[in-house]
Amino acid sequence: MPEKLLIKQLEVGRLGVFSYIIGDIESKEGLIIDPGGNPTRIVRTAEEEGIKIRLLVNTHAHIDHILGNAKVIEKTGAKLIIHELERNSLTRFYKRFFNLFWGGSPSPQPDILVKDGDTIEIGSLTLGIIHTPGHSKGGICIYGYDNLFTGDTLFVGGIGRVDLPGGSIKVLLNSIKNRLLVLPDETTIWPGHNYGPSPSSTVLQERLYNPFLAK
Repeated sequence: MPEKLLIKQLEVGRLGVFSYIIGDIESKEGLIIDPGGNPTRIVRTAEEEGIKIRLLVNTHAHIDHILGNAKVIEKTGAKLIIHELERNSLTRFYKRFFNLFWGGSPSPQPDILVKDGDTIEIGSLTLGIIHTPGHSKGGICIYGYDNLFTGDTLFVGGIGRVDLPGGSIKVLLNSIKNRLLVLPDETTIWPGHNYGPSPSSTVLQERLYNPFLAK
């Protein structure tokens, strides 16, 4: 990990989502990935690290990953980023209802829509967008500096569920094997939930030992 890169992993909300703060230590600018609860804690942690949050990225629009969107944006003024195929799902009526049910607020509309191959710049950092459908149609992973934030596409020792709208086991496995496992072996995997024996992994470890990915 380069010295200029800060990564903070926080388990948040009643649904146990891993939220991330990524910061550029040089410029003191940063972004938040998937504020699935406890938005005040997430923002406070960023402030304690001296990081000004400029962007908020959702790896996908499932309710457990967007609960804190509204509050984070209210507190920071961050611009909201999501894949273009997730835009409509983000603010559907039923999702607004369940946001309130789980103690969140309805998510605002996204400010920036991304697609595969796009990049996100924060300070002097440049992060790449990898479209990984299968868990949802517009699911993305975020990659840079030998770090991969996988949302609900790939877990430590597991994979995302495929029984929700837009899910497909065939599509998901294709995304993982042909988009993620081709990255350098030493790439650190930062998953969207704390479902495995450790809070992070590597591409090599998942290729060798993830039971869902055995040939």
